[in-house]
Amino acid sequence: MHPAMKFILLALLLAPLAATTTRAANAPPIGKPNLLYILCDDLGYGDVHCLGGVRSKIATPNMDRLASQGMTFTEMHSSSAVCTPSRYSILTGRYSWRSHLQAGVLQGFSPPLIAPERLTVAALLKQNGYATACIGKWHLGLGLSQKQLDAPITNGPNACGFDYFFGISASADMPPYAFIENDRFREAPTAVKELYKGRRGPTAPGFAVVDILPTLVQKSKVWIDQHKEHPFFLYLPLNSPHTPLAPTKDWKGKSGLGDYGDYVMETDWAVGEVLKVLETAGLAANTLVVLTSDNGCAPYVGTLSTDDPALTHQGQDAVSTLEAKGHFPSELRRGYKADIWDGGHRIPFIARWPGEIKAGSNSGQLVSLVDLMATCADLLGVKLPDNAGEDSVSLLPALLGTTDKPLREAVVYHSINGSFAIHQGQWKLELCASSGGWSLPKPGSKEAKKLPPIQLYNMTKDVGERTNECKVHPEIVARLTKLLEKYIAVGRSTPGVPQKNDAAIKLWKEGQPADDETLRKDGD
Repeated sequence: MHPAMKFILLALLLAPLAATTTRAANAPPIGKPNLLYILCDDLGYGDVHCLGGVRSKIATPNMDRLASQGMTFTEMHSSSAVCTPSRYSILTGRYSWRSHLQAGVLQGFSPPLIAPERLTVAALLKQNGYATACIGKWHLGLGLSQKQLDAPITNGPNACGFDYFFGISASADMPPYAFIENDRFREAPTAVKELYKGRRGPTAPGFAVVDILPTLVQKSKVWIDQHKEHPFFLYLPLNSPHTPLAPTKDWKGKSGLGDYGDYVMETDWAVGEVLKVLETAGLAANTLVVLTSDNGCAPYVGTLSTDDPALTHQGQDAVSTLEAKGHFPSELRRGYKADIWDGGHRIPFIARWPGEIKAGSNSGQLVSLVDLMATCADLLGVKLPDNAGEDSVSLLPALLGTTDKPLREAVVYHSINGSFAIHQGQWKLELCASSGGWSLPKPGSKEAKKLPPIQLYNMTKDVGERTNECKVHPEIVARLTKLLEKYIAVGRSTPGVPQKNDAAIKLWKEGQPADDETLRKDGD
């Protein structure tokens, strides 16, 4: 086929995407509010008391208050059920499976995942006059060398549009165990310790996991105060309530639900402390605050504690210690972190902007964390380049209450093993027989091999994803599969010039069904 014909066909494939709802392209900017983006780590939807209702037993007064002052999205989803891919999507407006990371997460010494030439939310805002900072857990690769720990870091947050960075390289259970400020370790990791079972590595002598959260709070308060006269973007990716569970002595035992409940309560305290600074400095009225999480609650937190740091991932049964006491981190949804089911990626998302976002409001829009990039561009009244924010849709119409039409054509999800799901309207299609993660049935298990190779759920009547309707509606399976194939082929899921993915995309991770007949013959 002639190259020109290929381009024309790709353009035709994109035509239906034009239905995506957003503000008018020539709409004037609303202004330059400050943006505080608080990203909790492994916080489940039901961990926020006002969202979990009677099935939530952990007190979160600051998050609840934020929800009463702003808008809660009841169908916000991370693009992945684990953290590195979600963070990539937040900062780039692009699904992470378009990058070289096709499954799993990065480690503390991994190379950078964000390409040098890729526009980030921080770079976009910086270009438009914002001071930018990342204070917290990076987990997107720094290119650190274990042999040259005294060398400057050249591929970290400062290379991705952030004026200032203070935090840790990855999760608190991954070496190097040390704070980093801009391009240097705050204290050289000259010791070697095992702060988490099986993960021994370079450690700063004075570093302790229990100090991370309070330190991030203090650094954030100081930075906000220093930049209160200037439009700013503070990306605050907290390390909690991710393992190692490390509540300080002030919070130990407060929840009655073990270290996990205590750590969620301390996370809520951290949110409240940062919000207080906005109020004290007179910045609350002109600050868009977002509170969310990178994925669902980890299934192993029910038994992990700082008193027993040797415990490791134990699958879906561990969280039952919380659920036995009436606390359900995934609310009514099936699964947890790592899974393709909603419990893996349906997350809290609360946005407050006094005078612009209606207090105490809710939105049922089906949206994704990948939508921050387009939202910021819409807020500023600028157009994104064709090679930026390829999967991002502006949330501003929903935030401002100017539309009740669907903002997105569909949303794509990814599990830890790289299994795909696509959600459109009432239907969610999962291209795997298993959980795609840590819950049962696990990928490749005997139980999974007895199931249909795909799952289709009607999410309006079956939010627990228990009744697989792939045999009943093969036409919906075919339609959604083709839509996902199109998104992959054109390198984007929004209107625009086709782009290239960074790597070849393998659509089926657990085996492709032979044909529609397979769906009709296999049992549920």
